[in-house]
Amino acid sequence: MDVSSLLLPPLLPGHVWLVGAGPGDPGLLSLLAAHALGQADVIVYDALVNPQILDFAKPGTIREFAGKRGGKPSPRQPDISRRLIALARDGRKVARLKGGDPFVFGRGAEEALALAAANIPFRVVPGVTAAIGALTYAGIPATSRDTNSAIAFITGHDASGSVPESVDWRGLVQAVPVLVFYMAVTHLERIVARLIEAGKSVDEAAAVIASGTTAQQKVIVGTLGDIAAATRQAHPDPPALLVVGPTVWLRRRLAWFEGSA
Repeated sequence: MDVSSLLLPPLLPGHVWLVGAGPGDPGLLSLLAAHALGQADVIVYDALVNPQILDFAKPGTIREFAGKRGGKPSPRQPDISRRLIALARDGRKVARLKGGDPFVFGRGAEEALALAAANIPFRVVPGVTAAIGALTYAGIPATSRDTNSAIAFITGHDASGSVPESVDWRGLVQAVPVLVFYMAVTHLERIVARLIEAGKSVDEAAAVIASGTTAQQKVIVGTLGDIAAATRQAHPDPPALLVVGPTVWLRRRLAWFEGSA
């Protein structure tokens, strides 16, 4: 069925939609996200967006890169928000395309707050976040009835760029069996050390997933005792996820994607 034939809300002039592009595989884009890209006059997109997803745009759509990558010259977040406001005030139909989900470690809330303060109409289109998409493509369930009834998503660094100091590491380790850290490679050794200090066993299953859901996906599996060394040897491109917990071992039987990619 053609997306244009569905009864989906229009992206109107002067409006901004914050659109989740998912973790990489274009097939994970939602119908509403594809609909937005097909209507937009301007797409402002992040560095982590798969370039193939931009092909959903209609001919003549302006594509503006607004990617932020650690350690490299990047647009400042306030500048991006001001650009979205300026485009909307110019009467454009604006799609702000963000990797994963805009509201899961994507700074979408900051952009939405800026739009709200400027009285710019906006909509948020959820996307498949990396901790769901990448784990699934790695054959690692987020939850399994026999292993865990809770999962936690944690950022690998806070606003200062350091390992988050606000995290109650001992409470986290005691309460949640499966932990997923976003943007974890830079501080991987420190994160692992914090988890062990907080009570995790060095034999706890762990995996690092880079370029999840894409043909370049790389999955490094080990334990907390050896995952940092194995990751250094494999040299995965950041950003990458770290998942810790018993569901990692299910990958031995559930790694479906490698055989089909």
